[in-house]
Amino acid sequence: MWQVAIRRFQDARVPMMVALLLTATPLFQTVEAGDRPNILWLSAEDISPHIGCYGDPHAITPRIDQLAKEGIRYSNAFTTAGVCAPCRSGIITGMYQTTLGTQHMRCQAKLPKSIQPFSTYLRESGYFCTNNSKQDYQFATPEGSWDQSSNKAHWRNRPDQDTPFFAVFNFTGCHESGIENDWKYKSVTEGLSESERQNASELSTFPPYYPDTPATREDWKRNYELITALDHWVAGLLDQIHADGLDEDTIVFFWSDHGVGLPRAKRWLYDSGTHIPLVIRIPAKFRSNGKAAGVVDERLVSSIDFGPTVLNLAGLDVPEPMQGKPFLTSPLSKLEAVDRDYVYGARDRMDERYDIIRMVRDQRYKYIRNYEPLKPYFQYMNTPEKGQTMRSIREAEQAGTLPQAAMPFFRGTKPTEELYDLENDPHEIHNLASSSDHTEVLHRMRAAHEQWVTRTKDLGLIPEPILAERASELGSQYAVLRQSDDSELANRVAASALAASEGAAALPKMRAALDDRDSAVRYWGATGIGNVFARGEIDKLPYLLDLQERLADESATVRVAAARALCHSGNPEATSKALSVLAETLADGAQWERLQAAIVLDEIDEKALPVIDSMQEALKPRRKLYADGKYTVRVINRALNELNGTSHTVK
Repeated sequence: MWQVAIRRFQDARVPMMVALLLTATPLFQTVEAGDRPNILWLSAEDISPHIGCYGDPHAITPRIDQLAKEGIRYSNAFTTAGVCAPCRSGIITGMYQTTLGTQHMRCQAKLPKSIQPFSTYLRESGYFCTNNSKQDYQFATPEGSWDQSSNKAHWRNRPDQDTPFFAVFNFTGCHESGIENDWKYKSVTEGLSESERQNASELSTFPPYYPDTPATREDWKRNYELITALDHWVAGLLDQIHADGLDEDTIVFFWSDHGVGLPRAKRWLYDSGTHIPLVIRIPAKFRSNGKAAGVVDERLVSSIDFGPTVLNLAGLDVPEPMQGKPFLTSPLSKLEAVDRDYVYGARDRMDERYDIIRMVRDQRYKYIRNYEPLKPYFQYMNTPEKGQTMRSIREAEQAGTLPQAAMPFFRGTKPTEELYDLENDPHEIHNLASSSDHTEVLHRMRAAHEQWVTRTKDLGLIPEPILAERASELGSQYAVLRQSDDSELANRVAASALAASEGAAALPKMRAALDDRDSAVRYWGATGIGNVFARGEIDKLPYLLDLQERLADESATVRVAAARALCHSGNPEATSKALSVLAETLADGAQWERLQAAIVLDEIDEKALPVIDSMQEALKPRRKLYADGKYTVRVINRALNELNGTSHTVK
């Protein structure tokens, strides 16, 4: 138990004083420290709003429920991805991960000096900022982001107890590993009483897209019990705030980084993966705009809005180029609260598998754009495949016993567009993209998506190997579409990426893209033609020469995309040349070039047999690559297991 610190003294009669913050680049005007709120963040991993205050009939969460009675419960809060690290990069900077270039899981991006974690601005204005202790921002944490960041970081450690604090505490017990791993689950929940345990067979919230088996229900039960353990943790920290006499001086945020850590939720852009709990308690003296205790706020909120909102509550400016907007104000605030028409999300590389998907949601409808529709929904990934629910899904698929709601996920390919009416279809099962009754909605949501992609300069549409190479030259991924001599590059990349999934009708656009001066555009041209080849929609002969020329492209990424297309050409000579290029890239390419080649070899199945020796060689770890090149090893191991009928495992 942390030692109780001296109770903070605050003289309510001290008048508010406005002073300029003296820094090298003064951004802020601030007020006397004693008049500013403390801010406490309680963040959880991998939970959807399976909480009592959200109306869940099974949740046992009395302290979070009480927090909601004392504060504001947000019913429409969403993260920008269905996985932790990309979301956290956006939360700490107030920017979309696709703008920063932090969209790929474990991508090791670099930030420009002009973009800093928002905690930096709080520190510069006099706040004591602590993080306990998860960062996982996808970039090295800039110096000066925190006064303390460790498992011992605490507001009680501030040198002067009159100093306002911003303190973050992260509960990791709800992570998907707490469901999958027996030891972790038991460790996290060992303090629960018998009355706090769940009966798996009675959980009426069990999703319709999972096979209803004892194993899947056990996972669902564990999710609830881990959340109850989280509630105990929340209680402990709120009790410390109370013990320190800080209830009336501290704004408390409770939130999750994304939805439940189970298949079709975590990593996905459905509400099961992006809809999160958000509860904020604001002491009376810091309330404004009518936010009384116990209210429910139905406005759309994005997780990139959290940081700008904290700055606004503290009376600080929201600096450029933050994209998030404040949704709350205090008497100190300089900006009015902003209402959103839409929230946006993105999925990119999840561990070893690419799948570029974008999402836009309003109060009722959700639009999803699948940029790689030929990739199946459930690509094989090491981490989720370890879980009981994923194993049960695979077994049900083999046995032909999948529930009807799961069937769309096993059609082999995805629709280019998805549209869901969340009011009538909360599980997002019935795709309305082809419904004549929803044409106007589809067009509106599609336009909102395409405008967002270009407005935010979506770096996820630049292939990762190309993005990494250019970031190395320019100093950051963020700079790639901002320091290019090609002023129209962002628009051409977006247009070619859209065309690549539009079928044979877009072949003229694809062929033009294949000759573009930029390798990212050429990549999408080759990828689009490959998609059409794979579907068998056209006479392939007129395109073979162009694609074979791209086997010698200066960009390895374009060479791999052209090779993929030629492997679907049905031409033995062209396929042989393509396999040679894939084998060469697998052997000698850079980190993400190797991964892309490995994925193509895995996806073409038996066509890869002529280069199986090269694939076998690629199983060896590469010590100079990130994580020894483990993602390539995972994909190649999976491919070899399929080709050889083996069941070898790798980390």
